[in-house]
Amino acid sequence: MKNNSKIFKESQEEVNRFYTRRHFLREASFGFGGLALANLLGGCSIGNSNPSSNILFDPANPLLPKMPLFAGKAKAVIYLHMAGAPSQLELFDYKPELMKMDGQDCPQSLLEGKKFAFIRGVPKMLGPQATFKQRGQSGAWVSDFLPHFAGIADEVSFLKAVTTDQFNHAPAQLLMHTGSARLGRPSMGSWVTYGLGTENQNLPGYVVLTSGGKNPDSGKSVWGNGFLPSVYQGVQCRSEGDPVLFIKDPDGIDRDLRKASINTINEINQQQYQEFKDPETLSRIAQYEMAYKMQISVPGVMNINDEPQYIQEMYGTKPGKECFANNVLLARKLVEKGVRFVQLFDWGWDAHGTDPDLSIDIGHTNKCRSVDKAMTALILDLKQRGLLDEVLVVWGGEFGRTPMQENREGKTMPFKGRDHHTEAFTIWMAGGGIKKGGSFGETDEIGYSAINGKTNAFDIQATILNQLGFNHEKFTYQFQGRPFRLTDVSGRVITEIVG
Repeated sequence: MKNNSKIFKESQEEVNRFYTRRHFLREASFGFGGLALANLLGGCSIGNSNPSSNILFDPANPLLPKMPLFAGKAKAVIYLHMAGAPSQLELFDYKPELMKMDGQDCPQSLLEGKKFAFIRGVPKMLGPQATFKQRGQSGAWVSDFLPHFAGIADEVSFLKAVTTDQFNHAPAQLLMHTGSARLGRPSMGSWVTYGLGTENQNLPGYVVLTSGGKNPDSGKSVWGNGFLPSVYQGVQCRSEGDPVLFIKDPDGIDRDLRKASINTINEINQQQYQEFKDPETLSRIAQYEMAYKMQISVPGVMNINDEPQYIQEMYGTKPGKECFANNVLLARKLVEKGVRFVQLFDWGWDAHGTDPDLSIDIGHTNKCRSVDKAMTALILDLKQRGLLDEVLVVWGGEFGRTPMQENREGKTMPFKGRDHHTEAFTIWMAGGGIKKGGSFGETDEIGYSAINGKTNAFDIQATILNQLGFNHEKFTYQFQGRPFRLTDVSGRVITEIVG
């Protein structure tokens, strides 16, 4: 009874606040005039009034399935981001010439006019710390750091010459996932769910899973909705404990009472929408309804204990604990249930050499061991279920690592490490209409610079959207007087890896 009276009191207070605001807007000429001025200037406009985007947006049903602009190969995306930036020189970019230079002073030509996050003075060159072999029919070079992944090299396409203009983690992550190094832009997953909706109305269209003990450096903004309606932001779920915080009913609140309270809240929101016609209010209503549905649907989908033992062993899961393998298996379950975009962030790849966990030869090896089995299992599992052709899998970091050993502030680190590097790193894609056993782009003989096939974050975003059925130049949202797009004013589809 105590909880019931509290809910009733809160609903009454909300009604009073609503009618007070309405009275103020009607009677206060300054507030009314301010709203009119904002409408004339278009500086705070909300909603997509740009017909060139061809997206039919229904604010009352924002997550209904929608058709893309053309027939795409993929229906869903699983993006595996290794937060901190793995070293391409120990994984995929084989450079025997770099081994010959191991321990030598870095040539001045590689330092003049360049900026690094931590390197100062003249560092030593650092040869590859892994052994490489050519794998499969494609002959792709994959190191012994990833023995399981080496067996599926023919299933993926490598982008060997990815570049960025950001050498700090947070802005580089934002650029990769939102198209801007600054805060405020919608994430890629938000764009995708805005454009496609979701095939399962009982689950969010965009789910985020994290591992490694921390969120990415860019924080939750990296899966935010930006200026898109808030219903399109990523929903962070957990592989340990309750999958979503506050998903259980409070003590003394049963399902009927929870539904009644949501109906009361949404009735107030509906009145507010009738008064102000703000589509964000309808998104808020949809979010309350989604939260109610998620109480039933999410716990079942997010439970990996019902997976067969051979699948658990295939992924290397640790039920009841937070780990990358659990999240990868959950990602497969989510796309199987109709979720459009699943974003995984695995923290801990920043191998500077400051301590064993952040070293190339120790910590980096351990990180590879923690992801190798699961990411390989994902490709094989999707394939055996007939899902790989329609699910696009992307793997990579926010930038690369230098061929030089880090000497922070001119002092050699106690362990082997590499600094942040913007001029070359590797990302791979698989499934969703991507060529099998492909490779595009090349770096110089020591892996310092891209020499052909250069790509960047905008190209990767354009390619992902293309596989989902969107022309990245026409897929826009009207905001603050102009049409915005994920790729801003750049980007091209990387047709060289598109099947």
